[in-house]
Amino acid sequence: MPSDSAVQEQPEPQEPRDAEAGPDAGPDTGADADVDAYEIQSARRRAAARSAARTLHRSVLHVPLTERLSALAAAAPEVAAPDDPTDVYGNAVVATLEGEVARLLGKEDAAFFPTGTMAQQVALRCWAGRTGNATVALHPKAHPEMHEGSAFSVVSGLRTVHPTDEPRLPTADEVWDFEEPFGALMLELPLREAGFVLPEWEELEAVVTAARERDAVVHFDGARLWECTPHFGRGLAEIAGLADSVYVSFYKSLEGLSGAALAGPRTLVEEARVWRHRYGGQLFQQFPVAVSALLGLKHTLPRLPEYVAHARVVAGALHEGFAAAGVPWSRVHPERPHTHQFQVWLPYAPDVLNEACVGQAEETGTLLFGRWFPDGPPGLSVTEVTVTEEGLKWTAHDVKEAVAEFVRRIPA
Repeated sequence: MPSDSAVQEQPEPQEPRDAEAGPDAGPDTGADADVDAYEIQSARRRAAARSAARTLHRSVLHVPLTERLSALAAAAPEVAAPDDPTDVYGNAVVATLEGEVARLLGKEDAAFFPTGTMAQQVALRCWAGRTGNATVALHPKAHPEMHEGSAFSVVSGLRTVHPTDEPRLPTADEVWDFEEPFGALMLELPLREAGFVLPEWEELEAVVTAARERDAVVHFDGARLWECTPHFGRGLAEIAGLADSVYVSFYKSLEGLSGAALAGPRTLVEEARVWRHRYGGQLFQQFPVAVSALLGLKHTLPRLPEYVAHARVVAGALHEGFAAAGVPWSRVHPERPHTHQFQVWLPYAPDVLNEACVGQAEETGTLLFGRWFPDGPPGLSVTEVTVTEEGLKWTAHDVKEAVAEFVRRIPA
């Protein structure tokens, strides 16, 4: 799928369609020229994103390295005392971060992991040992199935099954009626590849109950759990309380440097720390990552409901703007976003839309969308829109004006 934001190039390097991987260079004599053209286009995109005066989301990836390091050092005293030691194998500020995550999610304990890929493999492996069943039920568009190179099976000896392939999370009936046993049900909240979609609260409760009645544990892939509270109308601890274990990310929504945490029962987390070391995740020092995560929890987390609310304004304006501009067909999905991220679909080739985006940013200073990707039938493209602090400055009228300018740049 496309990038996590409207402007950033590589929010999740492990996801092939997010990466700036150029065209395959085979024996064809035009391969070098294709690569050169791709690199030129990528450079234009990055320059346009950095220099844009208006955008719906300002990616931290476009902040120069030294500037970001300086900002982190300047803000560190907000979450750590000036004389605090750096961490050694996960103590000090890393332990502080673990405690804060456990508190926010209402869990007994939490363990820091360098990546969510590792955290979830460890979690599901630990649960398999406890349930005696290494089968994990999850959606076929869930992150481990789409973007982790079959790591569940290849690395961790887990087997996956799919209660549904509909573009939503499974229902209680689909979980209850599934034809074979599974030891764990993994739910990605929100389900990114389907459009950052969430079930209703009562539906989520029913799904969890159905899994438990089948003697399965429930694990939440909560990489973006932080922004789910407005949709559910519940606090983080109440949402996480439905699951036996929860993984959260520190960079997808909180704009940290990297990192993740696994939260759950103390005995599970203690076992997870053992497996973390076995998987190579016991790094010597991670204090910059921990500091950036704590800053995200302090500053960005409280603002996410505001971003979600304004994303709904932006989504409605985009829908109206495309209709007014005479686009033959368009789709904003979900029509009322469940989080501060959503999809936009248009009936044009990606290269046409990408050129329109870059041209608009270069000539007007307004970057409305990020990269577009092919999806579905030929000639249909999708992008992901993220609304954060920069997007709060946009009125519905601003969005419609930007849409009209963007559409004007699409060749007839």
